Amino acid sequence: MKPLRIDFAPRGWRRTLHHLHPAVLAAGVAGALLCASAALGGWHVVELRRAREQALRQLEQRQAAQRAVPVAVAAATIPEAQATFVNGAVMQLNLPWRDLQDAVAGATPPTVALLALEPDPRKRVLKLTAETKSSDDMIAYVEQLKEQELFSGVLLTRHEINEQDSNHPLRFQLEAHWVAR
Repeated sequence: MKPLRIDFAPRGWRRTLHHLHPAVLAAGVAGALLCASAALGGWHVVELRRAREQALRQLEQRQAAQRAVPVAVAAATIPEAQATFVNGAVMQLNLPWRDLQDAVAGATPPTVALLALEPDPRKRVLKLTAETKSSDDMIAYVEQLKEQELFSGVLLTRHEINEQDSNHPLRFQLEAHWVAR
């Protein structure tokens, strides 16, 4: 025969704990530990968020203060020679090279040989040195350059016959004033 369990004690938490299976008790303890670790992790995330928000507010306040206060910039003294040199270099870099080359190439016939292109960015003048066989080709070339949109005026500044060369070519120099675009 099986033993009978007779328990007349009033119900309470001690009695319930005493009659629990150990596996249920272990699962309860594990669940309580998981809940505690989740609560601790959540509290940590909330604290990190508060710290980041506070750092962001401080950064915004610092930026607002920097924008509000005008910054006094010390006047840098640059020697005149250096300023002139830098300005000249900037003007040289800002030359419309592609436009100038396209305009000259579009106007140059096969009978004219270009020898040099020398731009002067301050005066907006392009000095050309070229050679041709006849003065008619030279005059036609000047007229072709005058028809280019980029140039506002083209002047023949010099011409001479090269006696040292066996073909006796006519060497000439032009000044073409270009317009800013």
